[in-house]
Amino acid sequence: MAMPSIARVVDWGERIFIVLLAVPFLAAFAVALPRHPNIILTAISETLTVGFMLTRRSGQISVAPGALLVALGGTAFPLLARPGGVSLAPAWLTSIFMLGGLALTVTSKLYLNRSFGLVAANRGVKVGGPYRLVRHPMYLGYIITEFGFLLGNFGLPNLGTYLAAWTFQVLRVRAEENVLRKDRAYEDFAQRVHARLIPKVY
Repeated sequence: MAMPSIARVVDWGERIFIVLLAVPFLAAFAVALPRHPNIILTAISETLTVGFMLTRRSGQISVAPGALLVALGGTAFPLLARPGGVSLAPAWLTSIFMLGGLALTVTSKLYLNRSFGLVAANRGVKVGGPYRLVRHPMYLGYIITEFGFLLGNFGLPNLGTYLAAWTFQVLRVRAEENVLRKDRAYEDFAQRVHARLIPKVY
């Protein structure tokens, strides 16, 4: 009887956590937006999470400490990035990366609909749209968008932030698969789609 109560605490705790992180993130981006309008793509990508989090459906959620840590790390670190630094590429190129990543993230979230969450959980196996290419296209979209933002706002703080974030995303994929592979439907899906995150690489 204790586990459902713990799962509910985790469920609501992560919703509050993501909302609190989003506020200073949006404030920093709002200040820089007039000078760098293309960063709105990164702001949208990172904060679109909030709406999905608040309206998601319940499911079998992992309360293992490791799963909680990688979920929070993978979500928190990107929200610590800030505009500024040196531009390593022209704005049109960084915008292509950010727009492409955002499109992939939004499409993946639309297919997930109310099945989205932070901590590893099984809220139903999704197999359509971008899930035909990789098993975790939403995380791939995050990485592409963040890479584009980093190219236009390069500095050691942002570099460290994203290296940590991408490490946590890989660990997050593993934590989610530990939960999802208990479902026969996901095992069948994994047999058809071999790439977890990046085709031909991982």
